[in-house]
Amino acid sequence: MFVSESSGVLYVVATPIGNLADMVPRAVETLQSVDLIACEDTRYSSRLLEHFRIETPTTAYHDHSDDRRVQKLIERLQAGQNLALISDAGTPLVSDPGFKLVRAVRDAGFKMVPIPGACAFVAALSVAGLPSDKFTFEGFLPPKRGARQAALADIANDTRTLVFYEAPHRILDTLQDVVEVMGSEREVVMAREITKTFETLLSGTAEELLEIVAGDSNQRRGEIVLLLRGADKKPASTLDAEAERTMTILMAELPLKQASTLAAQITGLKKKVLYQWALEQKK
Repeated sequence: MFVSESSGVLYVVATPIGNLADMVPRAVETLQSVDLIACEDTRYSSRLLEHFRIETPTTAYHDHSDDRRVQKLIERLQAGQNLALISDAGTPLVSDPGFKLVRAVRDAGFKMVPIPGACAFVAALSVAGLPSDKFTFEGFLPPKRGARQAALADIANDTRTLVFYEAPHRILDTLQDVVEVMGSEREVVMAREITKTFETLLSGTAEELLEIVAGDSNQRRGEIVLLLRGADKKPASTLDAEAERTMTILMAELPLKQASTLAAQITGLKKKVLYQWALEQKK
């Protein structure tokens, strides 16, 4: 579509993840100057806006908003108005709403400008002491145990640092799953309440962190970033033909853990060797 030079601009603005002093001046100036701010939650954002004396009108937007809400925002851009998009905290679209709107604005040909700032997983990665030259951000793991274990199994052999967000009421179960799927010795870092009063950084083996979190209910509160050291590079596991055949049959009917346990009883091989081979087949 043809977009006039007088059309508006969508600014995607990062906001603090806890400490309001982390709000960058450019973000304040942008939010003060635009015609409308699209917020994940207008009530939550009102505290931030009041603190910085930002009187710009707001409207609610999240990725469950219907297409009419998106279209109304695009019509404002067509009319020459400048808009800003913010989430409750941090950088929009990083496990936060905004994808539908940004995609629609891009497809419609309007200009978009990012205003960078706080991002919880980037902040956690910077102090984790884990390799950061290569990493993968996985967002939130599935809430149900079976799906979560399957997701962990799929990336168990990834040699990059693995980064997740996790809800406080699930952190204990997730650490237990890390122990079961990736092993008790996998190095783990847990960053909690970054930039806030009770900011905590814990590191150790998966088993050590599981014990700490299980024994301290305070570690099961607030916003959590979980970081796992990537897998060591190892030569591919090999099995004899009969063991491979046994595992292939069992994997078709059972979860990997059960298949490995049963195959170990049948073949006499170590369960860990069979489980590692099974993971490599899924890569």
